[in-house]
Amino acid sequence: MVMRTLSSFAFSFFLTSRVQCLMLALALCSSVSIAAAEDENEYFKVTTIPVPSDLALEVTGLATLPDGRLAVAIRKGEVWIIEGAGAEKPALEQLKYTKFADGLHEPLGLTLHKGSLYTTQRAEVTQLIDNDGDDQADEYRTAARGWGVSGNYHEYAYGPVFDAKGNLYVTLNSTMGPRPVNDAAWRGWSLRFTPQGKLEPVSAGMRSPIGIGLNHEGDLFGTDHQGNWFPTCPLYHIRDGAFHGHVDSLVDTQKPGSPLKHPGKIPTGLTVGQASEQIAGYALPAVWFPYRKMGMGSTGILSDSTQGKFGPFADQLFVGDFTMALISRVALEKVDGQYQGACFPFRKDFASAVIHMTFAKDGAMFVGESNRGWNSVGSRSYGLERINWTGKMPFEIKTMTATKDGFLLTFTAPVHVATASNPNSYSMISYTYPYHSNYGGDEIQKATLSICEARVISQTQVQLIIDGLRATFVHELDAKGVRSSDGRSLLHSAAYYTLNRIPQ
Repeated sequence: MVMRTLSSFAFSFFLTSRVQCLMLALALCSSVSIAAAEDENEYFKVTTIPVPSDLALEVTGLATLPDGRLAVAIRKGEVWIIEGAGAEKPALEQLKYTKFADGLHEPLGLTLHKGSLYTTQRAEVTQLIDNDGDDQADEYRTAARGWGVSGNYHEYAYGPVFDAKGNLYVTLNSTMGPRPVNDAAWRGWSLRFTPQGKLEPVSAGMRSPIGIGLNHEGDLFGTDHQGNWFPTCPLYHIRDGAFHGHVDSLVDTQKPGSPLKHPGKIPTGLTVGQASEQIAGYALPAVWFPYRKMGMGSTGILSDSTQGKFGPFADQLFVGDFTMALISRVALEKVDGQYQGACFPFRKDFASAVIHMTFAKDGAMFVGESNRGWNSVGSRSYGLERINWTGKMPFEIKTMTATKDGFLLTFTAPVHVATASNPNSYSMISYTYPYHSNYGGDEIQKATLSICEARVISQTQVQLIIDGLRATFVHELDAKGVRSSDGRSLLHSAAYYTLNRIPQ
């Protein structure tokens, strides 16, 4: 087998061909744990935004403007403003597309900060300024720079994200293949730039960290791609001094300003849990996305800040996926001061690979797509779609939180007591992953766990008592036997909890 890589994005999969990649993706679509698209559409309706035939809208960034219009960055180096994308049934003749900026070098991200749009190019973060209000940027100002760029195709830069203090963050791809002789500083790192412009390295060990975003508490998270040192796609908490796992970036720990020291020789034959105990600084992801079950290439991160306009998942994270053209959701909690939590299926069957998402002022979610350089499930090569909550409440597992002897499940609607209190309505397995330089990694050390008891403790909560919990393992739940009080099955019965720590 050989490794193949994207020509334009850093989404790399260990597959013999694009056809095999697509076949694997289609296999996931047939999984019983994923609801049919028409069922999902009953609750979260997807609408396609028409695009002019002469515009290849290969979306790489989205931002909602104060007046409700949508700003869209695209791969070829342009930023467009779209008026009318929020219409219930948008028609092309009702939309207004205006080119706001061009001449950019592969902008991979877009955000609005203090009235200006910012985008991350290969070698800098650029502030796009419209001085005369004519919807065309007439000043391109460097907002951050200082990382190495050697010319290697894999050296992408993502962001930016601003925190509440005005610090600017970017994430950088590692270099694919041998490290260039010339200085490619901070490849595979997250970087912070203070409001005064000072560069501060934050965390190391990234591979292809396209997703970067804040949760509702203001903490920074990133997604990455299965590959070398990543057995499957992770969601990690980006924080000072963390090592996320990819060893190529460790060469820069010798540089002034590095917040972590080189851990020394990397042991072999470890699980990810053992690596977290034996490798100084290695921080387990908050969530692992089991490969094929929950996607094959995690992308953009979006926190639900709509305060209920987008349904019952306020403050949770939505995460895109490239190959599977889907969006999952993540419910996090802190145990012993560290993030961990569960990921759940949310919405599938988008027209192309999901790259970035943003919320409209009315609470709808815009989804930007592009499968540039690779195949994804879907009918188009690129595009823009919108998701609206129909107002109908889906029957879902809303949250899954860890207890000392199992998990507490909270549902979005009242449960049917007889089915919810029956341990046979649930099944659970657990497994972990290898930590190694090979491309990807299988689920290992699998075990079937016993559901000893299911206690209905309120109309919407069930406490599962489980024998055999294992720290640092993923615990995969299927609650397919549970029904709502009005007789409905769960829209998605699967949940995947990354149990880094068992509460005491």
